Amino acid sequence: MSERRAPSSGPVRSSRPAGRGESRLPTGLSRLTGRHRWPLAVLWLLLLGVAGWQAAPLPGLLSGGGWYVPGSGSAVAAERLTDGFEGRGATSLTLVVKDTRHRAGDPAFDTRVREAAEAVLRDEGLRTTGAYGYTTLAGERARSAFLGEDGRTALVRVGSELDDGTARRLLPDIQDGLSRSYEPRGLQVSLVSQAALWGEVNHLSERGLLIAELITLPLILLVLLLLFRSVAAALAALLVGVTSVVFALAVLALVARRTELSVFVQNAATMLGLGVGVDYSLFMIMRFKSELRAGEGPVSRKDTERALARTLRTSGETVVASGFTIVAAMSTLFLVDLGVIQSMALGAVVVVAFSVLTSVLLLPVLLHLLGGRIEWGRLGRRTGDSGEGGGRWVAMTHAVMRRPALFLVVGVAALAALALPALRLETFTPDARVVPTDAAVRQGYDTIRDEFGVGGAAPLQVVVSSRVPLQERPDADTDRLLRFHDAITALPGVVRTDSAVGTLRQAGRDRPFAALDAKDRLPGDARATVDYFVSGDGRTALFEVVGDDTASSDAAQDLLVAVRAEAAGFVAGGAGWTVDVGGETAEGVDANKVIEDGLVPVIATMLAVIYLLLLFTFRSVFLPLKAIAMNLLSVGATYGVLVLIFQDGLGSALFGFDVDGHLTNFVPVLLVTLLFSLSTDYEVFLLSRVREDYVATGDDIGSVARGMSATMPLISGAAVLMVAVFAAFAFAGILPIQQLGLGMALAIALDATVIRLLIVPASMRLMSRVNWWMPGRKRVPAGGRAGPGALADSTGPVHPERTDSMQRTAPK
Repeated sequence: MSERRAPSSGPVRSSRPAGRGESRLPTGLSRLTGRHRWPLAVLWLLLLGVAGWQAAPLPGLLSGGGWYVPGSGSAVAAERLTDGFEGRGATSLTLVVKDTRHRAGDPAFDTRVREAAEAVLRDEGLRTTGAYGYTTLAGERARSAFLGEDGRTALVRVGSELDDGTARRLLPDIQDGLSRSYEPRGLQVSLVSQAALWGEVNHLSERGLLIAELITLPLILLVLLLLFRSVAAALAALLVGVTSVVFALAVLALVARRTELSVFVQNAATMLGLGVGVDYSLFMIMRFKSELRAGEGPVSRKDTERALARTLRTSGETVVASGFTIVAAMSTLFLVDLGVIQSMALGAVVVVAFSVLTSVLLLPVLLHLLGGRIEWGRLGRRTGDSGEGGGRWVAMTHAVMRRPALFLVVGVAALAALALPALRLETFTPDARVVPTDAAVRQGYDTIRDEFGVGGAAPLQVVVSSRVPLQERPDADTDRLLRFHDAITALPGVVRTDSAVGTLRQAGRDRPFAALDAKDRLPGDARATVDYFVSGDGRTALFEVVGDDTASSDAAQDLLVAVRAEAAGFVAGGAGWTVDVGGETAEGVDANKVIEDGLVPVIATMLAVIYLLLLFTFRSVFLPLKAIAMNLLSVGATYGVLVLIFQDGLGSALFGFDVDGHLTNFVPVLLVTLLFSLSTDYEVFLLSRVREDYVATGDDIGSVARGMSATMPLISGAAVLMVAVFAAFAFAGILPIQQLGLGMALAIALDATVIRLLIVPASMRLMSRVNWWMPGRKRVPAGGRAGPGALADSTGPVHPERTDSMQRTAPK
């Protein structure tokens, strides 16, 4: 007995001879995967196992870097401090020791602090190069600079030979060992540095990814079961999504062995891969099931082959077009010269490419193996066995189109209201607040802030370089250098400047830098200070400017501007000086600047690409413009909500983060490209059906309603999947991934509701036949078929006899 086809994704028969006007590729691919389905299935499983093995080391290969702008002042300053200074190295750390049982002045305090410091310096894994601080200085005055206000906290600066990547991998385990050894004895021992912070971020990222996967995979399976109403179809779609992610992570692991990739790439690729990969398999499997149900009797191998060929010709082409759109849009991010953004762009491009490949190459193998068994484990009534759902969508669409101006104004006003807070959007690089307060590295940062001043954890690093050793400079040149040092120390907002200048002035009041020639005759504490702040060759000096606010604050950024202005004036005087200003604030400002400079080219290029793709797809001048305008509204509303939550702290307790008044600087630019990509995907899927109907019937109003009824159930299901995946990462990931995940979930929800249900039908009703205007193309006759020429102009699969079914379902 034949089964009635679901209106949402029903097959469409073509009366044209096979191969005429149609690509033979889908048919050939269907036959090939059917003929070799078992060997291909075994190959799939083998490749999946190899990819999983290859992807396993990825977390340890990822970098916490990628924030330095090549050639910027912050990048050059960081590079110049890695060699030539005592107590510094390829990695520089601050050892923070807080004694909860004793205070300074108690002999036990010094003993316990020294014991902890010596344990760190002896650690073979850390490969230390030297130290400078409380335990290396003898005089009380010198040591007081490294003793906290509470009298219980001591600092020791430690240099290490470990490169940044190795340090990130080893420091979390070293820190765990220190915590286990000393916490029971009343000592809080923390290793603080960028490498330590990002090592902890990497660890938290791995843990958050595992939690997100544990939440996401059951959620995806549940949603798929509700959509497919069969266990086999749900598991098939989930397998495709997981395969896409594993293959992508394997490729990223190969790349990470040769170049620096950001720690955030793994979470972003997994989040996007699960969402897009399962989404694409949903489109494919829904269409395949519908094509199979169009026949009568048992499903034969020939039926499976024909159904799969039609699926590849319709949904397969949509998947390829969607994937191409996302890849093209995300590739524009390579215009931003910042490693963290380019890493995440690469992750997105790779995982979407694999989502397309697995959907159109590997999924057909699985569908051949399943055939009619795709309905195995059926739950309740089959999806689409009744036309009631489609009727509801038609009724809803007509209700909107009866009052298009009202619904358009309501929809646009709602999104505009949500977008208003986006005018206050501020961005910066992540700092220690991205990790929980109970993490040892976070406790170290907080202790430095509380006991040594708010700016003590992230001073501005002013690196002054000379072509000749400082002691060989004429007195006039060194006097200018001293005046520059005093000028930046006197700037508003500066608490102090840590350097060797004070020590050198005591050694030689008239010619301070001449003391560098007699450095060996200086007292031990003075010599240690000079070696820590002046390079061994005497050509580079470091001034650490400690401000009175956090690194990401407006005050710290204003101070950076002032210091750089003073530096520019100093360098302009000639004499071969070079000054580079680095530190956490400088790194964030430089990164923000390159993102801002790249944002306009990225958005302009992306919009041009999307407009041309939609122009080619819809053969319309105005529909792509409407789609872009709607996407801009959706992105603005998403930004607005993110500002309310992550900048203003609305709901911060729910997500468990500290409010720092900023969004992570890569989140807005990533969101705009991702959201335009995914929204364009839904736009193509919906309007392709609308246009096919319009070209066949010439009914510009009814075609919208029928296109909505045919596609919105599937779009809604896909949106629920996406929201479930992204929301899981919003609650389980670290802060930047929380911002990205919540933004994606919110934008997809807005797109599938306000945009698709209200703005699209209302705007298309108001635009009427202008929707399909294209210079040089004949107008489609109203109320009837446009003829073969017009049908040939339709995008996607074009099927003449669809006209009859459309006219039968058209509202009277």
